[in-house]
Amino acid sequence: MKKRTWLLIAALLAALLLAACSASTPQPATTGSAEEATASTADTGSATARIGWAGSPDTLNPGAAVLSEAYTIFDLVYDSMYQLQLDGTYTLELAESADVSEDGKVWTFTLRDGFVFSDGEPLTASDVVFSYNFYKAQTDFPFLNVYTEYFESVEAPDDKTVVLTLSQAIPNLDSQLIFLFILPEHIWADQTENAAEFENLAMVGSGPFKLADYAQNQFVSLEANKDHPLYPPKVDGVVFQTFDNQDALVQALRTGQVDMITEMPKPAVATLRNEANIAVVSGPPGSPSVADIIFNLTNDGTCPEDGVCSGHPALQDRTVRQALAHATDKQQIIDVVLLGFGTPGLTLIPDSLGVWYNDTIQDFEYDLDLANQMLDDAGYADTDGDGVREMPGGGDPLTLRVNWPSDSTWSSRAAEIMSGTWAQAGVQTQLQALDADALTSVCCPTFDYDVILWGWGSDPDPAFLLSVMTTDQIPTGTSESGYSNPEFDQLYKEQAVAMDPDERKAIIWQMQEIAHEDVPYIIPFYDQNVQAYRTDRFQGWITDADKIELSDMTSLTIIEPVQ
Repeated sequence: MKKRTWLLIAALLAALLLAACSASTPQPATTGSAEEATASTADTGSATARIGWAGSPDTLNPGAAVLSEAYTIFDLVYDSMYQLQLDGTYTLELAESADVSEDGKVWTFTLRDGFVFSDGEPLTASDVVFSYNFYKAQTDFPFLNVYTEYFESVEAPDDKTVVLTLSQAIPNLDSQLIFLFILPEHIWADQTENAAEFENLAMVGSGPFKLADYAQNQFVSLEANKDHPLYPPKVDGVVFQTFDNQDALVQALRTGQVDMITEMPKPAVATLRNEANIAVVSGPPGSPSVADIIFNLTNDGTCPEDGVCSGHPALQDRTVRQALAHATDKQQIIDVVLLGFGTPGLTLIPDSLGVWYNDTIQDFEYDLDLANQMLDDAGYADTDGDGVREMPGGGDPLTLRVNWPSDSTWSSRAAEIMSGTWAQAGVQTQLQALDADALTSVCCPTFDYDVILWGWGSDPDPAFLLSVMTTDQIPTGTSESGYSNPEFDQLYKEQAVAMDPDERKAIIWQMQEIAHEDVPYIIPFYDQNVQAYRTDRFQGWITDADKIELSDMTSLTIIEPVQ
């Protein structure tokens, strides 16, 4: 999902509010002040964990959400058929068993007992069938519809059995079902006509937490579901508070206003490590992530019906994109912006996806002389001597609009570094941070930009990030670059049904080679996840797993107050 870190990422208690809601007519959560929502446990007498982050959910509607913070909340409020563990394995969640036919097309899930929606209605197989069919029918959903591509039919022979029939056997069904959150049919059945516009302010789910209070761009307050059959939390609730200023986020942890922060500017790491009662942890992110520099490649043939498609014409030239890749000093960005907490990136598939990552690709080395020579040879000359090249034969100067989300911890400084090295290649930049919602609106499928610095939180399987670069996803808003390559599109279809792991790996590696050569993106780095928490408030945070993510259910359902 977009981190949208853009991939993605993270975020996920007014009990009287929910008590006042009737089971038949769920009411939207009220909104209060951030101060009320984050009142200290000492003041309230409750064990409520408070988490600080720089982002905020863009919506409470799972089908319409783009930002990874929304998916963090969804994972806490809703249940799915499978749950992804921090070691990269999948475990059944809603189902106690899954049986598959010999041809791999028919999956039969037997549901566990005890799952109940937060309005008191039981979760049954009918809700699962409704949810899967609902996501499949909503073609305007930016992400979740993609996971249903091979769903032929979904049926419920009884309240505990779900039979999912695929049009073709696929190698990654478990990863496709993780984000298909189970919605209550009795609420969502009335939203089939305008599903993407439904605000879902009551957010009725069956997960280990339930929504108590919410103020967009301020906080999300969750109450513990102590009766959850698998993961009953030990805390009373969790509050996610949004901080616009990165320094304020760090200071909030120091003063005890929050108990954990999901992200921080890297220069703060050293000082926080020396603070009493604060622990800093780092490692591969729970959701593999990738930072990207995105080029707008749309043209008259690929521009969506309602798109602006105002990308600079020079970006249509692969030579220009390759030259800009040679003019991007990835190591300087890692050293200056991340203080070394990262590795140079290659492709949209991050290195933390293991065997799916093609580490044999030869990257475009940082070489300003080569970048200048490539642009000279392609006819991009600086005819008026102002230091900025123009289009071949005269015309528009190579002045590129560069945008990034204002809540990003890395993009502003990276943009300055990139601007400096690109200028040495004769390419001028106009730098501007935008609110994440505003950036989404100019991004896709509007395509009213030249260059964007953003990123993705990855699925555990590479299929989703590969789909981002397919032609089919340009009008949906999932493609942010407008990249279109028929060979890449065909290979995407082949890998989706390749049941032999080695065959699928070879196809995915070939796709990465094609995209790397075409440069719809420059991948500056793969980031390490760095988070921090107070050791004097809650204990039990999972810090010794293969990956680090303190804001998901693996930690939030088991932490408890320090005695």
